[in-house]
Amino acid sequence: MDRKRFWQNIMGIAMLIIVTLVAGRMGVLEEGGLQTAEAGGKAQGAKQVVVIDSGHGGNDPGKIGVSGQKEKDINLQIAKKLKAYLEAANVAVVMTRESDTGLYKESDSHKKSADMKKRCQIIDEAEPILAVSIHQNSYHQEKISGAQVFYYKNSEKGQRLAEILQKRFDYVLGEAENRRKAKGNDSYYLLLNVKAPIVIVECGFLSNAEEAKKLSDEEYQDRIAWTLHLGILQYINTMENEQTGSVGT
Repeated sequence: MDRKRFWQNIMGIAMLIIVTLVAGRMGVLEEGGLQTAEAGGKAQGAKQVVVIDSGHGGNDPGKIGVSGQKEKDINLQIAKKLKAYLEAANVAVVMTRESDTGLYKESDSHKKSADMKKRCQIIDEAEPILAVSIHQNSYHQEKISGAQVFYYKNSEKGQRLAEILQKRFDYVLGEAENRRKAKGNDSYYLLLNVKAPIVIVECGFLSNAEEAKKLSDEEYQDRIAWTLHLGILQYINTMENEQTGSVGT
């Protein structure tokens, strides 16, 4: 079986699992249709909100790949695919941007600062269960590759989310090929200034020719989005189960 066929089979099986999980969250199937179950006065399956931040945009291209790829474009392409998968799983999604625009005004004297503050504002106003910021990495040594997830080092929930997503990248890159670990950070602006659990996902290195080619490929982007959405659903279900358990005790 070739690699593409293998991946398609894996996605098919995973979709069946996700459909089952979503049905369980929304209610129970009966002859009359999908019935909503209630627990503690709150309907189970009420949509959780996730914010997807597509890094850079507008006059800020982000990293430039070895073949001229712009990080801002790849970020947005992956973010849109991730949004579609999450919405199909009954998750409400807020995007910080959905086009090649920066989150600043032309009159702003410090556009980067204004852009970052606006991203934080959008995330905080959405009051999400989590936020994911999509990025691509770069390094002066071309051989460096791999995906890595960063979290605020003092956030227990952020660390849990990061570790779940980092582990999920084994399905995309292969465990032997991606030896990176989720990493705590106390200097990234978004991690420091957003209230909700948030992670920065560096999907790969645009400075690595082989990885840059993959990151520009629509099918590979789809695999990344699919993998991230599985990890996000795993985190949401874990949080909901823990909350339900604490209410019942």
